[in-house]
Amino acid sequence: MLVALGMIMSTDVLKTAPTVALNAAPGQFVWLWIGGGVVSLIGALCYVEMACAFPDAGGEYSFLSRAWGPRIGALYAWSRFAVMHTGWIALMAHLLADYASAIVPMGDSARTLFALAVITVLALINCLHVRLGFLTQALLVALVALGFGAVIVAGCVANPAIPAHGLTSEAPHRLGVALIYVFLAYGGWSDMATLSAELRGGPRGMAWVTIGAIGLLMVLYIALNAGMAHGLGLAALAQSTAPGADVARAAFGPLGAELVVGVVVLSAVASINSTLIVGARITSAASRTMPVLHRFADWHSTRGTPVAAVIAVAVCSGILTVLAGLTGNGFGAMVDYMSPVYYVFILLGMGAAIRLRLRAGTHVFPVRTPLFPLFPLTFAGVAAVMLWWSLTDLGPGALAGAGVMIAGAVLERFAQRSSHEAAENQGNWWSQGGSNS
Repeated sequence: MLVALGMIMSTDVLKTAPTVALNAAPGQFVWLWIGGGVVSLIGALCYVEMACAFPDAGGEYSFLSRAWGPRIGALYAWSRFAVMHTGWIALMAHLLADYASAIVPMGDSARTLFALAVITVLALINCLHVRLGFLTQALLVALVALGFGAVIVAGCVANPAIPAHGLTSEAPHRLGVALIYVFLAYGGWSDMATLSAELRGGPRGMAWVTIGAIGLLMVLYIALNAGMAHGLGLAALAQSTAPGADVARAAFGPLGAELVVGVVVLSAVASINSTLIVGARITSAASRTMPVLHRFADWHSTRGTPVAAVIAVAVCSGILTVLAGLTGNGFGAMVDYMSPVYYVFILLGMGAAIRLRLRAGTHVFPVRTPLFPLFPLTFAGVAAVMLWWSLTDLGPGALAGAGVMIAGAVLERFAQRSSHEAAENQGNWWSQGGSNS
């Protein structure tokens, strides 16, 4: 349960709350967090069915490839590299910098340099095959939950300087933007499918772990956001760059703020490092299928790590970090960049849930999605609306992310064509007696 909770719980919720508060209409703030958790559970249950029927450590990649073919699988791998993994690394680096700035004030440029330095150091450590002495996953989850608990208590104790009724009537309310940030905080549920091949409790255990983890997460997130809204007031919350630290400072003084920043730093560094590890290995594995990218598939013989893939992921993440920093809101820019691509693959994932069930024949489905096909169709409808909102309501970064994904489809065609031409040339060389020369 703790491992699954750790996959979906993240301190990014301590950064998404201000945008939700800014864009939610009066009285909607807490209800959006409740509704977001319920809808996320519906999507997760659809993935549980596929995870139990087709257990594979590849998770979403496995479902998409099985349902839609290797081209979609390749596009997913590209999007993970160029948008989602590297975008997440840049997002967490900016989150870390924003919270560090709550203790040691930094300007926009300094925060970007700080975020870039974190990525660089962690990439070097991964290239050297040196493992950071992180705590176990269960202890890390407990520490993050402890930090959330401190913020919740602080929110109950603090007296807001601004009335809790919050924003002025002139402030714009964009429900789509608010929901994008709510679903971002809950978004790790799609990765839980990677546990399907290793969970000891069997298929039904996978279902109960998913329900339990999302249920616990809902309780934490609702209490956390209600606490921050109470402790700061919605108006102050909407303007905060580090609301968890701000509410802890208001209740407990500088020591409280430092505690929250410490939890955020620990969680963000662990998240960046684990994403570097996973992203580099997925990049390395995908590169083996394309000869033109074979250099990124190589592992260092003595260090035991895919050095070229680590460098590629780190360089792409660094570029995104710098570009996002130029906007003045690096965290928000990365949310814009990732959102459309995320919802494209969620749409394909819901389609895969329906397609795999209808075409499975005699294949056994140990766990079935309730009210099939209503649940996957419902979540697909939500994803389609969120995709539209992300393209129309977010900044230009959303179009940039969609463009990078489309470029990946073009590059995949080019790479496959180059591979076929190389194979044909080799075949012609052999047919012409090249082996005797």
